[in-house]
Formats: sequence, C-alpha cells, structure tokens
Amino acid sequence: MTPIKAIFTDIDGVWTDGGMYYDQTGNEWKKFHTYDGVAVRLAHERGIKVGIITGEETQIVARRAEKLKVDFLCQGVADKLAAAKKICQSNGYDLSEIAYIGDDINDVELLKAVGMSGVPASAPEYVRSLATVRLDKKGGEGVFREFVEKIVEQIV
Repeated sequence: MTPIKAIFTDIDGVWTDGGMYYDQTGNEWKKFHTYDGVAVRLAHERGIKVGIITGEETQIVARRAEKLKVDFLCQGVADKLAAAKKICQSNGYDLSEIAYIGDDINDVELLKAVGMSGVPASAPEYVRSLATVRLDKKGGEGVFREFVEKIVEQIV
C-alpha cells in the first residue's frame, strides 16, 4: 500500500453528528468530540498532514481548525475532488497518498479517488460501500480518531 501523506476529512456527519443547531438569535452550534482533536495530533506526530474539505462555511469550523493546527482548510466547497486535487498539486502529493473520510453523496467522488477511504457507521449504505476501511463509530462519536488510528496501525 502507498504510504499516506495527508488525511482529508469532511466535517458535518464525521466530526459532528450531522445535526445543525440554531438558536432564536441566529447562532449556529456544532458539537465536536475531543477524540477527533487528539487524532490531528496523532497524525502530525507521524508526519501526516490533515485537511478539512467541507461544503459548509462557518466560523465554528475555522476556529476548530485553527485550534487544532489543521494544515489545510477548504470551506464552502462544491467539488471536493477538485479541492483535493488542488491541495495535492500544491504540495506534491498524488491522490493515492491521500486518505479521506466522508459520509454523504457529496463525498462519493473523492472517496473513490483516494488511496484509502473511510466512512462512519451512520452514513448511508451506498456511501459506506465505497470505503476501503469500514469504521464502527458514528459521526460525532470520534470516528475521525478511529480512522486515523487505522492509518497509524499500517505505518507501525
């Protein structure tokens, strides 16, 4: 297997449970699992970059990415495969050196294009069937950490 140089991830439905929470004043809320933050550190300790590629565009995700020192942040993305290719081109990566975790129809093309793909247990079966790594956790329950640990197991 080709060594993984970067892990790209969706946010909603992977780092979160997919729920979108709004209060009466227009604030949006997302809940992140601490395990996923530790996963970024685990990847970095092994020289693996981490990138977020999401269709949403929020300050919440930007703040989380900044806090965790995520290497690449692409928000408001309609074509995730094109965004991944752009990051790869800028950094000398091949898509076969990328691991990606996503959970829905807008992730399908990127899941099929990368060297290693993961999908949370909560994703629709037609998306889960594309994963090279089947994951047990649901989105928002630390599934990104589970994915990173599977990648790290292959390195050690």
